[in-house]
Amino acid sequence: MSSDPGRLHAAAGCLLAVCALLMTTPLSSWAQTPASLTRANVVVHDTSYPLGSPVDARHFSPDGATLTESVPNGCSVCATHGSAAVGPGVGCPRCLMGIDCATHPCGAEARWQDMRPLPIDRYGPGGYAGPARLRHLAQYHLRPGDEIQLVYLVTRRQDVGQYRLTPGDEVAIESLADQDLSRGTLENGLLVQPDGTITVRLLGQVQAAGLTVAGLRDLLQREYQAYYDDPAIDVTPVRTNTLAEDIRAAVGGLGGFTVQAINVTVMPDGHIRLPGIGAVDVQGFSLEQLKREINLRYAEVVVGLEVEPILANQAPHFVYVLGQVATPGRQEVVAPTTVLGAIALAGGHLPGGNLRQVVVFRRAEDWRLVSTMLDLNGAVRGKRPTPADEIWVRDGDVIIVPDRPIQVFNDFVRQVFTEGVYGIVPFGGISFNSEAN
Repeated sequence: MSSDPGRLHAAAGCLLAVCALLMTTPLSSWAQTPASLTRANVVVHDTSYPLGSPVDARHFSPDGATLTESVPNGCSVCATHGSAAVGPGVGCPRCLMGIDCATHPCGAEARWQDMRPLPIDRYGPGGYAGPARLRHLAQYHLRPGDEIQLVYLVTRRQDVGQYRLTPGDEVAIESLADQDLSRGTLENGLLVQPDGTITVRLLGQVQAAGLTVAGLRDLLQREYQAYYDDPAIDVTPVRTNTLAEDIRAAVGGLGGFTVQAINVTVMPDGHIRLPGIGAVDVQGFSLEQLKREINLRYAEVVVGLEVEPILANQAPHFVYVLGQVATPGRQEVVAPTTVLGAIALAGGHLPGGNLRQVVVFRRAEDWRLVSTMLDLNGAVRGKRPTPADEIWVRDGDVIIVPDRPIQVFNDFVRQVFTEGVYGIVPFGGISFNSEAN
């Protein structure tokens, strides 16, 4: 290959001229400047500021028209776009264009030509933490595998009615008519037995459990009137609400340094078991519903006991990604995740994956099978800014990235011709002999 010396000299001369121009021209003059800005000044709401001087940079509303807040900043402002992200520690504002799916009604997909000024970098270096966003769920409902911590509190308070004696309580019985009828003291009361009775002089066993203190006094007064004209019986409660103490002791001991709480896990049948009341069906309950149910159940057997449920740990959430992905298998989901996010958890799709026909199998609330087919090819290739097929995954979803048609054909060729029967018995083709015998 020959070269023309004249052309080489001309090219060298042009190169030297360009180098000289670069060396004599300030770098700042090569930066592209929006039409509304000049190298001499920047205009913000009809106010001119010298370039590089502190400007009152401000957030604009999504329509790029109205101001919402102002933060002093020492960087120049993109007054044309009005989408600068500013704030303490954010740095210089950026003029970015983007797509917001909320600007397209009825879920219609946007196109890249619909880009407009968008405060997409509003949080600056704090973007890794992200905004608070809306809550994931309006209300969390319990399911098998959830771990619940139940904190027990003995309130010693009865909101409705009068206290009724239970086995384990202690009372003191006194009589002004005959001191020999007295039973128990304020230090060591007369114990209500497990069968609910107490034993007194002359009368023997008397049923006390289920009675109020006043009801027990009236009962003894009537019974002793068979022996005394005016027995003048008085009943004093010494130790009450012992069942609540027993339940609390069963939960965490009576020591003041032990947290009065237990952790229980929702069983596959949706139940938990608690001391004193047994099995409680909790599947599908919110924490408030669970609190009300447990406290109502305890109120049937004991007073002055309150239980506060706390969700200690959620049951793990898994999706299953199969097919043309790097690491197919079960993937744990710990935050709201889309189908593309699940594929990314599985190491991403392989070149042989057909992203136009990604299949999602899902179990509904009654365990029936539902499925859909998604086209994510445009999203992965950057053609669709707000793909409607980019849906949220649900616990238990099975996501399949099938083979591309060319991959299916390649597999067929490999299985039949390379590794199949023709690999064992080589196929030499068909030949015809034109010579007649």
